[in-house]
Amino acid sequence: MELKYAFAPGCALMIYKSDLASEVHEYLNMRLGKMDMYLTCCRHNPPDKKNLRIINVCPGCDKRFGSFYKGVSTVSLWEFIAGDRAFEFPDYKGEKMAIVDACPVRDNPKVHNSVRQLLREMNIGISEPEKTREKSICCGDGFYGDITVGKVKIQMKKRASQMPEDNVVVYCVSCTKSMFIGGKKPRYLVDLLFNKPTEEKTLDLDEWHAEVDAYIVKH
Repeated sequence: MELKYAFAPGCALMIYKSDLASEVHEYLNMRLGKMDMYLTCCRHNPPDKKNLRIINVCPGCDKRFGSFYKGVSTVSLWEFIAGDRAFEFPDYKGEKMAIVDACPVRDNPKVHNSVRQLLREMNIGISEPEKTREKSICCGDGFYGDITVGKVKIQMKKRASQMPEDNVVVYCVSCTKSMFIGGKKPRYLVDLLFNKPTEEKTLDLDEWHAEVDAYIVKH
């Protein structure tokens, strides 16, 4: 049976920059042929297609699609681009950046390795924090809903303070909020790859999580 592909931009990227999600989708269409953009949230019922491989950018989607859906496999956009010799990488001229590995893929070295390969391809100097890869800890956003927003921000600032550089590569949109709130300059990996600036959008955590929750319900 022929393997079919779909692109899942995830809730956060669609809220953050839906136009960037479309740009990624267009790139994948050129490389693999026309594919659907899968917009159903990974927390809902799985797709009914079998032998489907979902290309994702969200660490949470990567974990859920890869672990909980029978007949569906997943691969991160980072792994795919790392294997694409035709991709035109922007050149960041050796700029030093720290990196935050997202919680849902803490135990996924393929993602860690692919992300770092992409940074090297973009001529970015990688500065690892002490707690990184499999030893990475939450950026602080994972505490939202369990403790007060004020205490969540304390955790975010604590994690940001552990970064050895002002510029911090993240590959989870919620991690960008954490780094902004912690006084760092987050560089979202999709933005870096497609040569875009990383924007703050809202830093109100209640507002951000309400947007995500509303998207999940709608999709």
